[in-house]
Amino acid sequence: MAPGAGVFDAYLIGLTATPNKQTFGFFNQNLVMEYGHPQAVADGVNVNYDVYRIKTEVTEAGSTVEAGYWLQVLDKPTRARRDWQLDDDFDYAPEELDRSVQTPDQIRTIARTLRDRWQSDLFPQRQELPKTLVFAKDDNHAEAIVGILREEWGRGNEFAQKITYRTTGSRPEELIKAFRTSYYPRIAVTVDMIATGTDIKPVEIVVFMRSVKSRSFFEQMKGRGVRVIKDDDLRGVNPGEHVHKDRFVIVDCVGVCERDKTDSRPMDQKKSVPLDALLQAVSLGNVEPEVLSSVAVRLARLDAQLSDAERAKVVAQAGGLGLNDLARGIVQALDPPGQDSGRSPQEAEAALRNAVKPLSSPALRTLIVTLKASKELVIDTVTQDRVLEASFSAAARERAQGIVQSFEAYIEQHRDEITALQILYNRPTKAPLRFDDLKALADTLQAPPHLWTESQLWQAYAALDASKVKGASRRRILTDLVSLVRYAMHQENELVPYPERVATNFKAWLAQQQAAGKAFTDEQRWWLEKMAEHIASNLGIEAEDFGYAPFDQRGGLGRVHQLFGAELPKVIDELNRELAA
Repeated sequence: MAPGAGVFDAYLIGLTATPNKQTFGFFNQNLVMEYGHPQAVADGVNVNYDVYRIKTEVTEAGSTVEAGYWLQVLDKPTRARRDWQLDDDFDYAPEELDRSVQTPDQIRTIARTLRDRWQSDLFPQRQELPKTLVFAKDDNHAEAIVGILREEWGRGNEFAQKITYRTTGSRPEELIKAFRTSYYPRIAVTVDMIATGTDIKPVEIVVFMRSVKSRSFFEQMKGRGVRVIKDDDLRGVNPGEHVHKDRFVIVDCVGVCERDKTDSRPMDQKKSVPLDALLQAVSLGNVEPEVLSSVAVRLARLDAQLSDAERAKVVAQAGGLGLNDLARGIVQALDPPGQDSGRSPQEAEAALRNAVKPLSSPALRTLIVTLKASKELVIDTVTQDRVLEASFSAAARERAQGIVQSFEAYIEQHRDEITALQILYNRPTKAPLRFDDLKALADTLQAPPHLWTESQLWQAYAALDASKVKGASRRRILTDLVSLVRYAMHQENELVPYPERVATNFKAWLAQQQAAGKAFTDEQRWWLEKMAEHIASNLGIEAEDFGYAPFDQRGGLGRVHQLFGAELPKVIDELNRELAA
């Protein structure tokens, strides 16, 4: 072998969907290529998203329960409950929600808002709730959310499922598979089990009921909704006529999209491992950074829940150190100050072993585990919450504003070039608008670069001023484009579905007939009502239309001639003129 053989240079390449400062630092800021979310959306690799914000009084400001009221206290390990009458006022801040205090009505308020508004505000054309993923703070929080979702929807246990490491009954992997490929569950509630690395393409609603400080972790959680899915595959779990995933919606219940985030890694990287198992591993010599980091953060969290008397017990067992002292010592040993960074691996390991030395005491470990198990969750059954706000974010409204402005500018610019626009802009002439002309306009709007659909335009107007937009939850039809153009031209003060406008005109026409002494039999009324419905969907009705459903089932053109006789042409002409006005 020649001298130097076996020594070679090699390139190290990294690929990640969620780069952070640590990643850039490892590669010396050497970024070869960046493929961001906007480009992925443009390429059809990912879908974009909107943010829908739900604010409630308790979520924003916490609550105070006055002395004398009874609350419940939940023992976390056993799930046993006991009643507690307050001797003093009980105050809690928003940060304590679902950590040390749980307010069922706060969860219920959010659940009801989602139940009542998902269709009208988020997915107007859908008849079934899209697959929804809810992120909870911990297992107790997840369990409470699932229970309340089941109560509020009233659709059985299979409708909403908890998928965490502590899921009982079906294995978590089986529930994830069902969530991905089956009709049920519609809602999955998790803590962080589905936050990263789990591909569930049908997810179209991601609900944050917990805050996240890490930017990379937040991007991973948000990424559960960006997956593209074929329409046929989506219809396999979400049946319906107008089922297509072109975006997803983040329902932000805690302001997670509004807070600054860091690139720091979560300290507790062993969430699925119980504290007693971690302490046992450390006592047996395990000084892996992931293990010690998890121990440190849990000790610090537990210390914040202890009373002075409980802290004194820890100090007595730990040779004068408190849990905070132990946690601080572990963190410093893991990440020493700059002047200590040149220590050898042997010195680094020695520092770690010295930091966790007190945990070699079985008595101290037993005390810590006992204190952890004794910590209880206060359940505030007194406070009644209410919604302060439930609307799309400023960014979503800005995007809607851009769509509306572009649409209105477009129809104004092309008012003399497109037949349907010519007729609508000159509507006082009563020139008939043909369905084929309206279809040509729709095709033009849906073509690149705009790709506007009736549903998208309707939703944009609703996002800007829902008070002026009616029928947001119903399925859009082509003739709704007439209402959209009239509203965009500022001929109408409200955006009303075209069939509703036709129905109003039909009632007015019937009233005119009655005032003129004209009466109709029940059978004639049926035919008139069906003619009105046909006009609402097709802009008009002609004699040959009576050869199709539903008219052909009642005798078609022959029968309607028998009922109306020589008056039929006049009736058809009046309905076409008055109802489509």
